Amino acid sequence: MIIAIDGPAASGKGTLARRLAAHYGLPHLDTGLLYRAVGHAMLEAGLSLEDEAAAARIAARIDPAAYDEETLKAGPVGEAASRVASVPEVRKALLFLQKSFAHQPGGAVLDGRDIGTVIAPEADAKLFVTASAQARAERRWHELLKRGEQLGLDDVLADIRKRDARDSGRSSAPLVQAADAMLLDNTALGVEESWQQALALVAARLGDRR
Repeated sequence: MIIAIDGPAASGKGTLARRLAAHYGLPHLDTGLLYRAVGHAMLEAGLSLEDEAAAARIAARIDPAAYDEETLKAGPVGEAASRVASVPEVRKALLFLQKSFAHQPGGAVLDGRDIGTVIAPEADAKLFVTASAQARAERRWHELLKRGEQLGLDDVLADIRKRDARDSGRSSAPLVQAADAMLLDNTALGVEESWQQALALVAARLGDRR
């Protein structure tokens, strides 16, 4: 059983994916961490994010388990991840890893930008999780403040909009809602409300499949 969760930055898809994985007893992969690991490695090596060849080489040998998740979720790494994720050769290098995870015995839950369209188009259930740019910026801003990163809300909102444009406009695996994905707009929903709606949607779809 494969469950695919897609959506833009700070939409809450990762939280929902982790809870769905726990609910159904499935392994979970936050595919965004793969791109964050590549971006982090580029920054650590002092490489230009414009160096697509270097990004592809790093992606081909990246081990996300070698990185601390909190480090990968820092603000500058998110921007770097969005930049390298637009490189077709980087996406190609990480494709096999993601597909292998999705198709392991028993299935899995994956969240990212192209799970339902590229990584696992045959997924048993697909969710496209979104919210307004303002709502997502406020969520990300509060997350960053908790980590001690002092950024203005306007700066976070500008970054969210820039990443949305880059993710949706790239030529390789752009962020789009799969034709058979169920839409969950949680702009006005709390965490528990969003979870209950996500669970209901997925359960209904899996019931249809079964």
